[in-house]
Amino acid sequence: MPLEQTEAIVLRTFNVGELDKIVVVFSRDKGIIKGIAKGARKFGSRFGSSLEPMSQVKIFYYEKERKDLVTVSNCDLIESFFEIQNDVNTSFTLSYFSEIIEEFFPSRSKDDLLYRLMLTTLQALKAGGNLDFVARYFEAWFLKINGVLPNLTKCKKCRKVLTKSGWLSPKKDGAFCDSCASQKKEKIKPELALFLQWIKKNPPPEKGDLPFPPKQLESARKILQEIIIFHLEKEPKTLHYLG
Repeated sequence: MPLEQTEAIVLRTFNVGELDKIVVVFSRDKGIIKGIAKGARKFGSRFGSSLEPMSQVKIFYYEKERKDLVTVSNCDLIESFFEIQNDVNTSFTLSYFSEIIEEFFPSRSKDDLLYRLMLTTLQALKAGGNLDFVARYFEAWFLKINGVLPNLTKCKKCRKVLTKSGWLSPKKDGAFCDSCASQKKEKIKPELALFLQWIKKNPPPEKGDLPFPPKQLESARKILQEIIIFHLEKEPKTLHYLG
């Protein structure tokens, strides 16, 4: 069996047996990989702290045909994001990101853009970035990368620019103006379009003043999460812990 290696972000781990761990990582060039790290819970294990969730690592593994799990032989830590998870809201938010990545992407479906988005998000939070803003940034880009972020600047029916508030379509694939909307359930405020334009040109902010106030971020959160839930066909479990 040849030894494989890849750069990855650890999404989650869980214990199995007496000393082992199951590891789920999202790699830069191989997508989601699930493997078993034998002896990872043993005192003085060669894995050390490299298997902590959200760690950026270089992972080494063996793969057998017709086996769902690879065998993780070693793991080198590139960058740790352990400290930012001391805040419970940050920890739950990152678990939410991990969950939707794992749910949206089939095993071995690689996406370098999404990998770089996750890494940039972690680095922005580590540098002191605002959690709510960075979360909305991630959600918007996550939808865009997946090709399911609709045009929310024009009415789907009459094609007029939405200079005032609009309404998210029932299929979450666009917006309707007041005149064309048959259902007026999820309101889209004009500031959301400005936010989506801003993220196209800017990295997630670290420290400093935010370009959008909390009320606008809360409005964006509702719409972006409605679209995520619709395409996921269920509400992510971790959202229950985020209020």
